[in-house]
Amino acid sequence: MDHTHGPAYGGAPMPQAPAWSVLDEYLWHTCEILADLRADRLDQRPLVATRARLEPGERALAVGPAHRLSWRPLGDGSYQHNSTFAIGGPAFVIGALAASAIGNASRRRNAELAARPRWLLDGTGEITVTDRHVFFGHPQCPLHLSWDGLESVELAGPDLFEAGFHDIYGGGYTTVQLQTPWASLMFVCAALTSFPAHPRLLTGGWLPPGFEQRCGQAGRPFRPAAGLGTGPAAPPPHARPQAAPTAPPPPRGAPDVHLGKETPPGRVG
Repeated sequence: MDHTHGPAYGGAPMPQAPAWSVLDEYLWHTCEILADLRADRLDQRPLVATRARLEPGERALAVGPAHRLSWRPLGDGSYQHNSTFAIGGPAFVIGALAASAIGNASRRRNAELAARPRWLLDGTGEITVTDRHVFFGHPQCPLHLSWDGLESVELAGPDLFEAGFHDIYGGGYTTVQLQTPWASLMFVCAALTSFPAHPRLLTGGWLPPGFEQRCGQAGRPFRPAAGLGTGPAAPPPHARPQAAPTAPPPPRGAPDVHLGKETPPGRVG
């Protein structure tokens, strides 16, 4: 943690609050969107432009970048076994056979490792989060998830949404991850629709500890969504930091920046 010295003649270092990050900005906008969603005020938010096909009455909440990952192996465990036939002196034959055996053992180990499933990147594209679905646009691996069609849902990380479902195209039970700064928004939308008793939803665990206080320190008034847990009780009103006035949210109601940028999301037309 960074420190700064106090004003009194070489005073002891004082802890300095962490800087407001890009993910903090997305999470603050997520809270704003959820507050309007729970209060049935989405019609008062500016429309979010999207290329995704929407159903009648469906409302786009946010658009942004995402990586799609799937739990799968790199290979099927097969490998090419090479047989060596050597002619020559005993030392040469023994060396050639030993080298062949070592090569086969190495290929077998690599094949076994490749057969173990792990999270692998399928592609990078744009997501549209709505009050009913999430769309992931990609020419080879598009994804369309309905909140009411999911079998499991989890916020696997601050920017990692994970969902399990039965593939309607015969792929069986499938688990996917979407890495995006809108992960918390997707998690809460899915949980409110199909998993209202999810522990992370009820306890407010989808928000990082002390986020309300961090919002106040950054001059971003925190507007919690009615009916959503926000974790342990906040300090009494007189102990809360006073929030400075802030500008209204961007016109689209959602910042649109790509993963990895260090600058806060700007306004989007």
